Amino acid sequence: MVVVTTLVGVAAVIAVAVEARRGAVADRIANPDVTGAPRPVEPLWGSSNWLTLHQVGTIVMMIVLVTVVVLGWRRHPRHPILLMVIATTVLVWQDPIMNWAPYAVYNPQLWHWPETWPLVSLSPTVEPFIVIGYATFYMAPFFPAIWILRRTQARRPPDSFPSRHPLVVLAGMILAIGFVFDACLEIFLVRTQLYVYSQVIPFGSIASGEWHQFPLIWESSLVTLVMIAAGVLLYVDDTGRTQAERLAHRVRVLQAHPALGTFLVMFAIVNVAYLAYGAGFAAIRASKAATSVACPWPYPEAKVYDPNAFYERAGQPGPYLPGIWAGWPSGQSGRPEVDPPADGRSCGADGG
Repeated sequence: MVVVTTLVGVAAVIAVAVEARRGAVADRIANPDVTGAPRPVEPLWGSSNWLTLHQVGTIVMMIVLVTVVVLGWRRHPRHPILLMVIATTVLVWQDPIMNWAPYAVYNPQLWHWPETWPLVSLSPTVEPFIVIGYATFYMAPFFPAIWILRRTQARRPPDSFPSRHPLVVLAGMILAIGFVFDACLEIFLVRTQLYVYSQVIPFGSIASGEWHQFPLIWESSLVTLVMIAAGVLLYVDDTGRTQAERLAHRVRVLQAHPALGTFLVMFAIVNVAYLAYGAGFAAIRASKAATSVACPWPYPEAKVYDPNAFYERAGQPGPYLPGIWAGWPSGQSGRPEVDPPADGRSCGADGG
C-alpha cells in the first residue's frame, strides 16, 4: 500500500505542477472590472505574507508527514495509525462539497486547481492545494485525548466509567479538544484571509457581519464528527486490536486481507462522518438561516459569491456569482431577485 500511496503522491505532484493556477482565472468567477488583487480590508497585523507562509508551511508539513509515514511503514507495516493518515488524507476529495455547504470561500490568490473542473467548481471560488493536510487536522485531537483517557483509566478502578465506557469518554474528550482546536485554528486562518465564511447564522457566530465572521458553534462542533470517527476507530481495546480492525474482521470478504479491510472500514466511516458534517451545513443552507454576510466582500478580483442574494440586499456591489448548486440543493429555484438598499448604503462601508 505504501508503494501505491507513493505513486499516487508523485502523480499528484506532477498534476499540481501542470495544472496549478493563481488568481481568479476562469470567467465564471473572475470580476472583469478589477485588475490585480486589491483588498478592502487588511489581514491580521496588516501583513501581506500570510498566504506565502501558509502555503510554504503546508509543503514543509507534508514533507514531514510523508517522511514519517514512509519510515513508520518500514518499521511497523500496515500500522492502524498510518492507515488512518492515508484514509483522512484521501478524504480531501470531498473538500469542494464541504466548502459549498458552509459558504467557505477561499482566497483566489492561493495556488489552486482549475476552477472549471466539475468537482472543483463546486467550491464557491477556488479549490486550493493547501487542503491536502487533512490528516494533521482531523487526527490531531486523538493523541491528547487518548493520553488523558489512558491516564484516567490507570488512576481509576476497573469498574469506573472511563474503563467501562472508554469509547464514550474518548468521543467526549475529542469533542471538547477538537472544538477548541478548530476554533483557535480557524479564527486565526480567517483573520489572515486564507478563507472566509461568506454567510453565517448570526446566533452562535463570532464577529457576525464583519468580513472575518466565524460560525463558532456550528463549524467547531460539526467538524468534530470526523475527528471523533477517526479517534474511536483507532482505540485499542483489551484484545489488542483497534475498533477499525474489529469491524473489518466481521466482514467475511475482508478477513483474508486484514490491512486492506481495516483501511476500507476507516475510509468508509470517516467519509460518512464528513458527509454528516456537510449535511448539517446543507440543512442550514436550505433553511436560509445563514443571513449574516461577510462585509465587505474581501476578494474583489472575484465575483461576489451570493447564491441567496443576501449580499446584494446588504448593499455589496456586484457582479454576483450564484455558484454551482444554487438551485434545489440550496433549497431554492435559483438566485432570488432582490433590490439593493433604498438608502444606497454599502455593505461593510466602515471597512469591517
